[in-house]
Amino acid sequence: MPPSVGAHALRDGGPAGPTTARRDGAPSRDERGGTRGPDDRVAPRADASARDADTLSSQVAVLALADLVPASRAWGWSRFVLGDHAVRGTSGLRFVKVLGSGEGGGFGVKPSTSIQGVFGVFDDDASADAFLAASGPFESWRRRAREHFSVKLRAWSSRGSWSGFRFAIGALAPSADAGVPVAALTRASIRPSRARAFWSMEPAAERDLERASGCLIAAGVGEAPLLRQATFSVWESVAAMDAYARTGAHLAAIRASAQGAFFSESAFVRFVPYDARGTWRGRRLDA
Repeated sequence: MPPSVGAHALRDGGPAGPTTARRDGAPSRDERGGTRGPDDRVAPRADASARDADTLSSQVAVLALADLVPASRAWGWSRFVLGDHAVRGTSGLRFVKVLGSGEGGGFGVKPSTSIQGVFGVFDDDASADAFLAASGPFESWRRRAREHFSVKLRAWSSRGSWSGFRFAIGALAPSADAGVPVAALTRASIRPSRARAFWSMEPAAERDLERASGCLIAAGVGEAPLLRQATFSVWESVAAMDAYARTGAHLAAIRASAQGAFFSESAFVRFVPYDARGTWRGRRLDA
């Protein structure tokens, strides 16, 4: 079930802004992947958040991770080569990426031969549940994995885009002192000319994240080695997430990124996580 109405109130609809829905109400194809439907709204500003529960979207994001057994690694490689075509045609799917990971589920330059992820955005909870069900597409990864994890997500703050896709706001922002889990997605297309400078800072930020107080789960994923990378993390509260973001190596990396024009595209999204299943690196999320 989605988070309860209140601090995490969830209702159908989308945030204010120009729509890309066709007049007949059918979904239209996003020019860079995914589809847009009649309840989609594209934020007119660079960032978006909701102040009114009546403006919230029904869209649900899913992050699913799998650490494949050795005998299934060739199959996993074929999924990565197929990319989003491996799960295209899934009912209610608006946007999807099949992702690799750094060794050990981390963020370094050496790719993992066993860890994969799927990140998708769906019309609603029912579509997301169908994707994660025992008869759904993610079951192909789950039954080949020695460890797997999935979580459903509703965005409460979004800035930027991922392959042209902008996240609809589906939850009200939790208060900093609410003491409820929150999740963050940072995704970037790194300019080739700036890749060396970017990766010179990443190990320190990774070490800070792995030992940060209040970090419940963290995973480094990406569409392509070195140049198209993402970090997903779940925190025990907004306060814990903000404390990490505003201190240490991560803050230094943010400042350097702002000054160095490292990215040709970026997305920074905060979510309310719920309906977590499985474990990741031995950790279970109570959300």
